Amino acid sequence: MDLWFTELYENASGYTVKIKETLFSGKSKYQQLDILQTEQLGKMMVLDGLIMLTEANEFSYHEMIAHVPMTAHPNPERVLIIGGGDGGTAREVLKHNCVKECVMVEIDELVIEKSKEFFPQIASAFDNPKLNLLVQDGFKYIEDNKNAFDVVIIDSTDPIGPAEPLFSEHFYKNVNACLKSDGLMSAQSESPYLYNKIIRQMYTDMGKAFPVVKMYTGYVPFYPTGMWSFAFASKKYHPYSKPRIDMIDKIDNLQYFNKEIYCTCFALPNFARKLLDEDDK
Repeated sequence: MDLWFTELYENASGYTVKIKETLFSGKSKYQQLDILQTEQLGKMMVLDGLIMLTEANEFSYHEMIAHVPMTAHPNPERVLIIGGGDGGTAREVLKHNCVKECVMVEIDELVIEKSKEFFPQIASAFDNPKLNLLVQDGFKYIEDNKNAFDVVIIDSTDPIGPAEPLFSEHFYKNVNACLKSDGLMSAQSESPYLYNKIIRQMYTDMGKAFPVVKMYTGYVPFYPTGMWSFAFASKKYHPYSKPRIDMIDKIDNLQYFNKEIYCTCFALPNFARKLLDEDDK
């Protein structure tokens, strides 16, 4: 008998994957975690019924959430990742030689443990001496650290469960305070085709905390609609103020991100511009 996993989008559509077997299924204090062996996409991580990554194309998400802000900042020496328990975002951040320390704060230790076990190629940065891995509440960590980071990356799940506090005006103002005077942040911000209400609220709240707020997009096949958006928020720099474009060719093992992607990812289709009322924030 064939086994299939389907993630439903708004109970109206979905993404279905053929499954060979369940490798792990368990519940932490925070969420349900399943690791599934798929027919075509390698191993797949699912949290609370939502696909987080597949081995075959996780790079598209991790490269876009990490390298866009890292390129936009002229000298990102100290970087903070909130969430990102699979380790993929840390792996990409630490490809930048200018980074002296990357602090990663993940609330769910089970995600870290099972990522090391089942996704060692994604979790490879956990052994990097520049990584400071903390298992604690990222919301609280940001509240307690001021003027400390050049770049903050919010690699969270959807605004439900443990990630819900990471989508609020109060949180974004704390992120602003956590950044140095020319700091900037990135965050995943859902699909503009499906999650209009979430996106409008998220960018409105972010706009109350930062003078520069932009959306950029990438193509992530295992996320709803395949078109995924990311938020860019900055205290000083616009995406093209002082980008380290020439550095991109020196980054190892890029499968999605390149110079042309950086130069075009902030160009939005009209419906997304209208969604943000973005004529020039």
